[in-house]
Amino acid sequence: MVLGNRGRSFTNALFGPLARGLVRAGVSANVVTVAGTVATSATALWLLPPGHLVVGVAVVVVLAFADSIDGLMARERGGGSAFGAYLDSTMDRVSDAAIFTALGLYLLGQDEQRWQGVGFGLAMACVMLGMLVSYARARAEGLGISARAGIAERTDRLVFAGAATLAVGLGAPVLVLVIALGVLAIANIVTVVQRSVVVYRAPAGGGQA
Repeated sequence: MVLGNRGRSFTNALFGPLARGLVRAGVSANVVTVAGTVATSATALWLLPPGHLVVGVAVVVVLAFADSIDGLMARERGGGSAFGAYLDSTMDRVSDAAIFTALGLYLLGQDEQRWQGVGFGLAMACVMLGMLVSYARARAEGLGISARAGIAERTDRLVFAGAATLAVGLGAPVLVLVIALGVLAIANIVTVVQRSVVVYRAPAGGGQA
């Protein structure tokens, strides 16, 4: 899920009726998860590379809120399945990759050639390092260790990138987005190190850290 705990009451009030309606109609939460990922990825890749940054960010934000529908549907049914949780996490990686790839393609198409290669490279670094952050947590949890520590949670990464993208769309120099991606790349590395330290310090044989 894109939204943290503080946004859940809002999304429950906003999308709860829709989620209950979809459950009554027999729609699978997994179908909604995949549909949301496709919509978010397609929107990012369609609107951001050509430079429709303000509209692109606005639509992605709306879709991010709507991303809570599958979770609401699962709770409406009395709890989600292991496959549902797996699918949701996997689809999050797909949409993240699409968003940062779209930002890289936008920067690659800029007239300021000095930022083209650097911006695209940093965007791709954010894709790879963001997945590494998620893998570090998943691998730790596979060992029975809770490794949620870190300065670059998924929500933080998307909000930070979205704010920088919106600023450029409203007239800030492209350098703002390039710097933001650089900061995110570093933050991802720091987060992986933080989670690695948690695992290193965990009791032998696993357990909660």
